[in-house]
Amino acid sequence: MGSMDHFSFGWLTPVLSYAMACVGAALGLRCTLRALSATGASRRNWLLTAAAAIGSGIWTMHFVAMFGFTVGGTELRYDIPLTVLSLLVAVAVVGLGVFVVGHGRHRGRSLLLGGLTTGLGVAAMHYIGMAAVRIHGELQYRFGTVALSVLIAVGAATAALWAAVTIRNVYAAAAASLVMGIAVSCMHYTGMAAVHVHMEPARSGLGGATPMQFVFPLAVGLGSFLFLTAAFVSLSPTAQENAAYREAGEIAVEELGRAA
Repeated sequence: MGSMDHFSFGWLTPVLSYAMACVGAALGLRCTLRALSATGASRRNWLLTAAAAIGSGIWTMHFVAMFGFTVGGTELRYDIPLTVLSLLVAVAVVGLGVFVVGHGRHRGRSLLLGGLTTGLGVAAMHYIGMAAVRIHGELQYRFGTVALSVLIAVGAATAALWAAVTIRNVYAAAAASLVMGIAVSCMHYTGMAAVHVHMEPARSGLGGATPMQFVFPLAVGLGSFLFLTAAFVSLSPTAQENAAYREAGEIAVEELGRAA
């Protein structure tokens, strides 16, 4: 058994990772709301942005938290293809969940199915990301704790989606994003509590990349994407504002016509 430390940088990694999860969730849920008030290609584009935001947020949360994870007696590296796959799975499966909510005709059924899909996407991202970890040993899991982590992810993702689409105001979206951030963080650390390490003698060097070589630049890039997209979404007009602008323009044209 190898000694593990999940907080080698103290509270820095849990707090920073939670903040990233909240930013991704807030942006994604806001885009989901925009999608529900849009139609056609506009709805599809908002849902795609929501999927990219939530998926990037939970992936960044996971790997920022993993910077605090160390195992005594071995260095830690990441398999690059599996790490990238974990990001793609997060975006794709979460995307499927928000599309179910965005296009479903029966609200209750859509929320349950969307929450289940989104929660499973969070869990799949986590465990594929853990499969990418390379150490001089083997990561093993306690099944009961793994199952609990998946239940946490599904339950809280469903609650966050329900809050976001049911109570349509800024405070509801903020509360839902905090719930989603808690869900992802609780799921992550519950999943990590399921891990125990079986150490093996180091017969050869580890493959893959160190966290600073690959994971850190990718996490910074995704974090930048989230903040820039958040700025764009906050500055772009809503469907109601666009309708108001069109109505104001039509009134102005009519008044000019009368004056002429």
